[in-house]
Amino acid sequence: MLPLRGCKSVSHKVIVWGTGVVGKLVIRELLDHPTFELAGVIVHDPEKDGRDVGDLVGGEPVGLAATTDVDAALAVDADAVAYFGPTAAYADVNIANMSKALRAGKHVVSTAMTPFVYPKACIPALIEPLEQACRDGGKSCFTTGIDPGFANDLFPMTLLGLCGRVDSVRVQELLDYATYAGDYSSTMGFGVPVDKKAILEVPEILVFAWGHTIPMIADAVGVELDRIDTVYEKWPATEPIVYPFGVIEPGQCAAVRFEIRGWVGDEAKIIIEHVNRITNAAAPHWPTATSVENDAYRVEIKGSPNITQETVFRGELDGDPITGGCLATGMRAVNAIPALDDLAPGVVSALDIPLVAGRGTIRQHK
Repeated sequence: MLPLRGCKSVSHKVIVWGTGVVGKLVIRELLDHPTFELAGVIVHDPEKDGRDVGDLVGGEPVGLAATTDVDAALAVDADAVAYFGPTAAYADVNIANMSKALRAGKHVVSTAMTPFVYPKACIPALIEPLEQACRDGGKSCFTTGIDPGFANDLFPMTLLGLCGRVDSVRVQELLDYATYAGDYSSTMGFGVPVDKKAILEVPEILVFAWGHTIPMIADAVGVELDRIDTVYEKWPATEPIVYPFGVIEPGQCAAVRFEIRGWVGDEAKIIIEHVNRITNAAAPHWPTATSVENDAYRVEIKGSPNITQETVFRGELDGDPITGGCLATGMRAVNAIPALDDLAPGVVSALDIPLVAGRGTIRQHK
């Protein structure tokens, strides 16, 4: 373990559950970190069972084997589980797994159930099983992400604290989906005729998936929302758009823009806006990043003063926005672990934890 000059190193033992993109990136960081020690790795795929963790993430062997035996892994001495399970579409599986880890006496930090970024906004039937597991295990559970997550809770709330008056705050995700592997046709509408309704066009689903930071911000600044509504727009390709995963034909959806809006009286005061396109050729009239060609998160505050912040994530070695964003997501969760030690058991949000500066991130290398 590398020493930290000028401060005491506090070690937290962490079990990583899930070795998808985020899990693997986090594991690489934990293998060489002065504040956290990798205590175990839980995998789902039987082909990964027993493999050396270093080999699993493309490095040298480290003498720690991944396992599919959840009970054995959770029996290991550790402070927390970093849970990088599937999306909120698999809510039952995620809640069961996270509850199991909590009852084993481990804090849980997670990026899986992003509606849990603000537990207060969740219906009691969904959040109560996890709250009970926290009470049973005497531990806390913190969920984060980029969006929903720190790009539309930590970033805007920090900037709001610099204002004397805020007329509106708009948080934008501006992403080119051309290099994002996955099926976004049914959920967002990409690659299908624009008149075919996508899942996220249903307002209740869109608010559940991405809108819970709106009431979080409202509660943080002490304002009561009168309502939350949504806007969902699609842009049809006017000519074929070729990208790494196929072709968007003319008339098919090549870009989506949606807003989730929190209203105070007759004004939309808190707005989350996504502009997601397949290459920058799509919907050129919609907002784009200003500091880079694409893939950025922007906060725009109108008030006294006006503030604009644009944040870009890129992988250290490949310059890829997916790599950079996924690593930031995972490390925001892991870096929050020490803060959970001082909280009462329960499901917590960004409003409950102090500033997480990333202890141990600046260090002297050999």
